[in-house]
Formats: sequence, structure tokens, C-alpha cells
Amino acid sequence: MAIHIVQRGETLWNISQIYGAPVETIRAVNGLPTIDRLTPGLSLYIPDQHLSMRYYKIKAGDTINKLAQQFNTSPFQLYDANPGLNPSQLTVGSVLVIPSPNKNVLKTLGFIVPNPGVSYTSTLEGIANNLTYIAVAAYSFTEEGYVYIQTDDDNILSASKQWDVTPLLMVRNYTDEDFNPELIGNVLKEPVFRRNFIDSLLHFIMEKGYGGVSIDFEFIPPLQRANFVVFLYELKQRLGSLLLHVNVHAKTEDIPSNPIIGAYDYEEIGNVADIVAVMTIDYGYPTGPPNPISPIWWMEQVIRFATSLIDPNKLQVSFPLYGYDWKVPENTTSARSVLNAQNLAIQSGSIIQYDTNAASPFYHYWKAGENHIVWFEDIRSFQEKYKLLDIYNLLGTTYWQISLPFPQNWRFVSENLIISKE
Repeated sequence: MAIHIVQRGETLWNISQIYGAPVETIRAVNGLPTIDRLTPGLSLYIPDQHLSMRYYKIKAGDTINKLAQQFNTSPFQLYDANPGLNPSQLTVGSVLVIPSPNKNVLKTLGFIVPNPGVSYTSTLEGIANNLTYIAVAAYSFTEEGYVYIQTDDDNILSASKQWDVTPLLMVRNYTDEDFNPELIGNVLKEPVFRRNFIDSLLHFIMEKGYGGVSIDFEFIPPLQRANFVVFLYELKQRLGSLLLHVNVHAKTEDIPSNPIIGAYDYEEIGNVADIVAVMTIDYGYPTGPPNPISPIWWMEQVIRFATSLIDPNKLQVSFPLYGYDWKVPENTTSARSVLNAQNLAIQSGSIIQYDTNAASPFYHYWKAGENHIVWFEDIRSFQEKYKLLDIYNLLGTTYWQISLPFPQNWRFVSENLIISKE
């Protein structure tokens, strides 16, 4: 694969000649609205037949020959991909780029909030091979712990089974268009309410044919930290072989009294859950100051902390399929899909800039005399995120959410990764 950054004056025809790729292929893979208009700084994914790149953190005892055998490549290719590499002075902790036919194997999960009456066959048809699980965010619960359905999930369940993507029932403490800390706090502290929750949850799972549950309890009161772990053990005992997937807020240290991250005991949650998904998104958040959504330096800090407490083979991190559009200076915010954000830059003639420290693209535009700043994602930023999964040997990633188009990502996954369906 190749990533091409558009320069001033370039056209798709120019770019197609450089890489020997048809103009229409480049347009379709990148979701461009037309072949006639580009903007400087735009990141284009160019499909090709080159070997995938793997990323490996050197350990004590590693040698070039051992690594070449491990990744089914040659010492020559290792030297070529890592200029200046000295085989007698491999630095423990440094990262090697390794061209290899052995693609990284991941388990991925796509979140979706279903809409009544919508058929999701076309949504899944093009990306089903890139997903292990789909978490259907259609459930909440009452003050007494009884789980109930908020929106019809029949169509997305049917589509997931048709395309061999394991569906997980996603239940959230989400009511009146926001997360409710008191709701989940009151249920967790009462054994009877926890039992109500688990009984009613299992009823829906078995009736609907889900493969397990994805728990998304946000802003849990810190005083319920221990009860949350108790609840997860009670739930897993009842689930048996069904999957327990638990989403947790991202953090770089444990602060048990913090109202956002305090209730998540990473080590205990990692012990009981089958998969733990750390929500490495919304570093830049609505109404806050304009910032990257998932800066790479922050993601790596979170991963380092999480892997010190959770088995990496159980750990997923979140990738955003969206960006935010801030109107400044008041910082009113609207969300945009990655594709919409990209094409707005083209439409408005905005030059896309790239923060190398955050590995995130952004741009400015004016509308009705008002200044806007858009932070979003592109194939460059996602490539850096996939590198982290490889370097830290993580289980995989989650995507919020798959109804938001990002064709560059799905083509990258199809060509450079293997998605496990086990």
C-alpha cells in the first residue's frame, strides 16, 4: 500500500500516473465526491501489491535472523526497511519496521445504534469481513435493574447473522440522550437490582440469539467500584461460554476517587471479562477546546498503563470513525463522519494540516463569517493506530460507529490485516 499526500496543483490523473492505479479506483477507495477536485494535505490511500508492514518492539535476545524467520522475511528486507540498523547493536525497546507476508491478526468490534425500519444489509455487506463482532446499542435498564429495549434491533441482528458477524447485546446506562451515573450507581449497590438486571439481560440474549453482551456503563460513581467488579463476576457466572465484553474509560493512572475514571478497576475487570475495550476516543470532546479526537501520544500512554494490568490478548482500544467541528471561540461542536469531514475540506478549499505529535489531521474553514476548526481522522492517523496494536500485541480494536463511512479504513483492513472470526 501507499499513502499519498496531495500537493498544491496535483490532480487525480497526475497521482494515478505516479502509482499506476486507475483514477476511478483512487476516487472510490478514498470516497472522493468527484475526480475533478482535491485539496492540499489530503491523504489518499493507494492500493498496491507490496508486502504489509509489521511493527515489532525489540526484546532481549532478539537477533536479525530470528526476527526474519519469525516474520517469514529476509534479513535483507529488514535492513532495507530500517536504514542504519546495526545487527550487533539492537536496542531493547526500539521498534523495527518489518515487511512481511504474515499479516497481523486482530479481533474487531463495530458499534452501531440501530434505527427502526432501516435495513443494515448494505451497511454490513462491504465491511463484514473486517468485523469479528458487532455491538448493538439498543438496550438500557430501569431503576430496579430491569433491562429493556430502546429501539428495534431485529434488522441489524438479521444482517449480522447473514454476514457472519457475531452480535453482542450492548446495554448502557443511557437515558434521555445522556449517560446517567445515578441509575447505574443505584443498581450496582443493590444485590436484588443486580439480580434483576442479569435475569432480564439473559432473557433478551437467549430470546434474540446474541453471542454475548457488551457492557457500557459510563460515569459510574466511584463508590461503586467494588460493586461493579462483583456485578461482572455475577454476570460472567451466568453467561457461561457467552462473551463478556466490557467497555471502560481511558486513563493513564488509577485515581479511584475520580468521577469519570475512578470506578474502573482495570486489573479486576481484566480478570473477569473475556475482552476489555478501552475507550481511547474523545480526548477532544464536544464543547471543550478544539483538540484531536484520539492523539497517538495519549493512546500510547493509555495502552502502556492498561497493559500493565490487563492481558494484552484481552485488550481492545477504540478507533473513532468521526471527527468534531468546533465553531470558535464559543466551541459549540458538531460531529462529522470521517468521510464527511474529509469532503468538507475539499468542498471548502481548506488546506488540511497534520499534527505529527498527535498523528491527527485538522483544518480551518469559514462559514457565514464564523471560524471553524475540524479535527478528524484519515488513513495516516489510522495507520499509526494500527501500528500500536502490533507493537503492544493487542487483541484488536473497536470502531465507533460503523454507520459512519470511512472507506479508506475498510480497504486498509482488507488488504493489510487478518480479522479473526473465532
